[in-house]
Amino acid sequence: MGLDVAAVRAQFPALAAGAAHFDGPGGSQTPEVVARAVHDTLVAPIANRGSVTRAERFAESVVQGARSAIADLLGADPRGVVFGRSMTALTFDVARALAKTWQPGDEVLVTRLDHDANVRPWVITAERAGATVRWVDFDPGSTELTVEHVTAELSPRTRLVAVTGASNLLGTRPDLPAIAAAVHQGGALLYVDGVHLTAHAAVDVAATGADFFACSPYKFFGPHCGVLAADPQLLETLHPDKLAPSSDAVPERFELGTLPYELLAGTTAAVDFIAGLAGGAGSRRERVRASMAAAEEHEQRLLVRIEQHLADLPRVTVHSWASRRTPTLLLSFDNASAQDAYRFLAELDVNAPAGTFYADEPARRIGLPDGGLRIGLAVYTDDSDVDRLLDGLTKFAG
Repeated sequence: MGLDVAAVRAQFPALAAGAAHFDGPGGSQTPEVVARAVHDTLVAPIANRGSVTRAERFAESVVQGARSAIADLLGADPRGVVFGRSMTALTFDVARALAKTWQPGDEVLVTRLDHDANVRPWVITAERAGATVRWVDFDPGSTELTVEHVTAELSPRTRLVAVTGASNLLGTRPDLPAIAAAVHQGGALLYVDGVHLTAHAAVDVAATGADFFACSPYKFFGPHCGVLAADPQLLETLHPDKLAPSSDAVPERFELGTLPYELLAGTTAAVDFIAGLAGGAGSRRERVRASMAAAEEHEQRLLVRIEQHLADLPRVTVHSWASRRTPTLLLSFDNASAQDAYRFLAELDVNAPAGTFYADEPARRIGLPDGGLRIGLAVYTDDSDVDRLLDGLTKFAG
C-alpha cells in the first residue's frame, strides 16, 4: 500500500507552523503520538525497574517494550539491544571496551565517508591502545565507497572496520553485505553507523552483516537517545567499565545509570508509528518493512523531481551521485556560499541547513571544507514543500 501523505503530515504538530522542512538528516519532526507517549510515561506511576510494585513493573515493561520495538525495526535480537545517551556515546563505550583487547600492531579501519561519530571514537581508542589507524578512501567524483576501497586497506592485523550505512552528508549507501563478507573473511569485526540509513530504508541487521549496528531514534520520529544492536553472544565477550553494584547481564552492563523510561516509551511509539505508515496487516516487523518500502518510494519520487530541476539551474553544483543513496543532496554554488543559500531559504520558511554536519572527512575529500547546502527529504515532505524549495533555489541561483 502507498502513503497517504496528507494523513501522515496531519500527525506532526510542528508542520502547522508552516515551514517546509528539508532538515531531517539532522533530526526529524515528531508526531503527536510520540510526544504523547513521552508525556504519559513521565506522569505515570514509575520507579526503578523491578517486579514487586506496579510502578516497578511498569518501568520494566517500558524497557522490554522498547527493546522489542527496536528489534522489530532493525530485524535484531531484542536481547542485544542497548540504549544510551546517543549513538556517539554508545560508540565511544563500545570502542573503549573493544580497545581493551587491542595490542600494538593491531589495525583499525575508518573511512573518509563517515560522520565523525564513527571515526573519532576509533581513532582515539586505537591510539591509546597503540593500534594503527588506517583510512579507507572513497571516490570524490562519484561519491562511491566500494568493497574494493575497503579490501585495499584490510590486512591480517585488522581488528575492526567502522563504516557508515549511509552518508549523512552525501547520501551514499555502501554495499554493506559485500563489505561485511570481506571484513569477516579476515576475522575482523564490522561496526556500522546506521543513523542516516535507518530513517530511509528497511534495515535487516543480519542481512547487512554488521556485528554492531548503531542508530538514533530522533532521526526516525523518536526522542533523543541512542541505540546499539548486536548479537548478545558478542556482547557477552565485552566488558565495559561500570559501577560495581550495577548488573553485569547483557545488555544491561552497557547501560550506565537509570534508563530514561520516557524516551524509551517514545522510541516504541516511533516504531509503532512507522509500522502504521502504509497500513496493512501482519506482524509489526512485516508492517515496518512495508511502510519503509512505501516511504522510500515516496521520497525517491520527490528526489527525482528535485534533481531534474537542479540540472537546469545555473551556478549550482550537486555533489551526491552514488548509485545507491538516501534522498539526500549536497549542493554548492558558484560565487555564493552555502550559508548564504541557507539564510535566503530560511527567509522563505524553507529549512535546508548548510555546513559539514560533523562529516568533516567527506566534506574535505570532495573539496568543500566548509560543507554545502544539504537537502534531506522525509516521509512528511510533500510536493508543495518541494515546490517552495525549488522556487527558492531558482531565485537564489538566478
